[in-house]
Amino acid sequence: MFTLRRYSSIDQAAVEYLHVFALQQTGAYLGRGPWDDDIYAIEDVYLKNQGEFLVGEYDGQVVAMGALKRTDAERAEIKRMRIHPSYQGRGYGQLILHELEAYARSLGYQILQLDTSILQIPAQKLYEKNGYHEVGRETYQQEIGKDLYQPLEVILYEKQLA
Repeated sequence: MFTLRRYSSIDQAAVEYLHVFALQQTGAYLGRGPWDDDIYAIEDVYLKNQGEFLVGEYDGQVVAMGALKRTDAERAEIKRMRIHPSYQGRGYGQLILHELEAYARSLGYQILQLDTSILQIPAQKLYEKNGYHEVGRETYQQEIGKDLYQPLEVILYEKQLA
């Protein structure tokens, strides 16, 4: 049975694993870097800063997660949406996104932003189905060897909350 709840410090190792594993499966993992610092400071970045971090469990195992991060008084970002590949297609991402959007509305945020790589097709479909529209693209560089880099294109999305 799937249950959704707020992150607790006892979830840290499972969240770190899911974050890396899910990205590796899509080819979007850039290795550990400053872009991942929030994963190692969830309470400070999310829970103590007018945000949220949810974990989804199936039979006691963390298989899904998603977060809401305050940007300013009117804006927040949806972050760290991850579903273990073995549990995708069951609606868990939709459930987490719905809960995060509802929480954002309750805090008075008017605009939600998020990003996903061009490699994460199911994520793109989820966001577009839920009213997010593309507002731009960025390219990040993954170091794959001495002076060798692989580009990763990221789609930036935005949604106005009613």
